[in-house]
Amino acid sequence: MSSDNKGSELKPNTINFTDELDKKGAFIRVQSSFRNFISSSPDAEFKPEANRYHVYISYACPWASSVYHTIQFKGLQDVIDVSIVDYLLEAGGWHFSEREGSTVDKINGFKFLRQVYELSDKNFNGRVTVPVLFDTKTKKIVNNESSEIIRMLNSEFNHLAKHPEVDLNPTELHTQIQEMYDFIYPNINNGVYRCGFAISQEAYSDAFEKLFSALDKVEDILSKQRYLVGSKLTYVDIRLFVTLIRFDCVYVGHFKCNKKQIKEYSNISNFVREIYQMEGTKKTVNFFHIKHHYYESHRTINPYGIVPVGPNMDWVNEPHNRSNL
Repeated sequence: MSSDNKGSELKPNTINFTDELDKKGAFIRVQSSFRNFISSSPDAEFKPEANRYHVYISYACPWASSVYHTIQFKGLQDVIDVSIVDYLLEAGGWHFSEREGSTVDKINGFKFLRQVYELSDKNFNGRVTVPVLFDTKTKKIVNNESSEIIRMLNSEFNHLAKHPEVDLNPTELHTQIQEMYDFIYPNINNGVYRCGFAISQEAYSDAFEKLFSALDKVEDILSKQRYLVGSKLTYVDIRLFVTLIRFDCVYVGHFKCNKKQIKEYSNISNFVREIYQMEGTKKTVNFFHIKHHYYESHRTINPYGIVPVGPNMDWVNEPHNRSNL
């Protein structure tokens, strides 16, 4: 999730994404800027070491939350710490605070995330996005592409992880995982944004139809197997989960994804319930940040910044039925 303004002061109501639109008014996501890798290779610049790396996340951002989710599932909390930006995205970009579960910048003491980018590259002039994998040793950003960070956390820190047996990207499933990711990402993960940020009826309708067609397909897949690629939880399940957990409370209303709510899909809703009830997941989900970020930050969509009180959601107390598969 990105911010693009370089100002040093917070100014409300100015965030927009008009430079991320095609000629038909469809939203196009900007590519990540930093694409280095942590590796045990002898000549690697970035080696997997305890307490060397730091991750900057937003509770609001699904991509960042999937990285935090991986840290929890692998048991890397004592190896890689996180700083959590404030939920409100304004003209100064992502900033740090200590309200509602946000934190200060634990490593550099900066006020704005942009300063982390500029520390890594003094000439940086691109999008400031979360998550950020930061090397405290070299004072460089290693990577800000969430899917690549997940794969690094999954494979390169097993000697330091509490749960090295957890493999979210097993070799024997690489092909199926990639095929499923190539389907989930454009149609569902990014599909909700393509609905919400569209500025033409044509672009919105196209994204809307692809989104709900994909959800119908996922509902069918999950009627036959426990997870997206079979009986084993993988990172593509986490990538889907982080969008689904935000769907009813934000995307249905704010992004006009209102054909059906997730709770109306029997298999998908139980899938969400199972993952939410897994150890470590609830720590990665902050509904206050999620709702207040979207409804207060996107003033071109919600000019007065009014945050809905509902909906009522219970992902905790009602048991799931996924163990039957």
